[in-house]
Amino acid sequence: MSEAFGPEQQRIGNQQREEAITALNDHFAMARLDIGEYQERVNRASGAQSYAELAELFRDLPQPHPPFLAPPSVPFAVPPAPPGYAPQPTQPYYPPPTGPHPQQQYAVPPPPPGMMPPGYGNPGAPYGYDPITGVPLSDKSKVAAGVLQLFLGNLGIGRFYTGHTGIAVAQLLTCGGCGIWSLIDGIIILVNGGTDAQGRKLRD
Repeated sequence: MSEAFGPEQQRIGNQQREEAITALNDHFAMARLDIGEYQERVNRASGAQSYAELAELFRDLPQPHPPFLAPPSVPFAVPPAPPGYAPQPTQPYYPPPTGPHPQQQYAVPPPPPGMMPPGYGNPGAPYGYDPITGVPLSDKSKVAAGVLQLFLGNLGIGRFYTGHTGIAVAQLLTCGGCGIWSLIDGIIILVNGGTDAQGRKLRD
């Protein structure tokens, strides 16, 4: 580390000379010194014996300067307020009321029926409501029900899935109406949708 900034006649060592030459290298690289000035100042820095001799080399140059030549730091000071300025009084902060009574609580209003996310609000409509008809949406998918009917309709699996147990048992006992009933049933579900056992519309 460099020695602290001291009197101009304080003697220096090799470290200070090397730091001065490094700073001169930077100025030469930025074309602030031509080759002749650079060589002359480097020679003077190499033979300098005091801070004053090195400081003279940077008197007409901007930063960077060697660290040991930096002036002592000045603590940050807040500038004085302009004449006639008066700070505005701040409003007191009042925390929101709390208490056991519901009217003292802040509550977020529920979204409208057509915008309810799954599982929010009415437990009879876990996936909200159809935005066009307002009919509650089922937690069952029409795609899943239709595909199950197409491929496993002879066992009534699609209707078991939607909760229509009576239809499912009838299809199971008749092998899906010899495959015709279950096939048509699966196509209708995929095209037009349908409802579950609670009368809720199958979701897409």
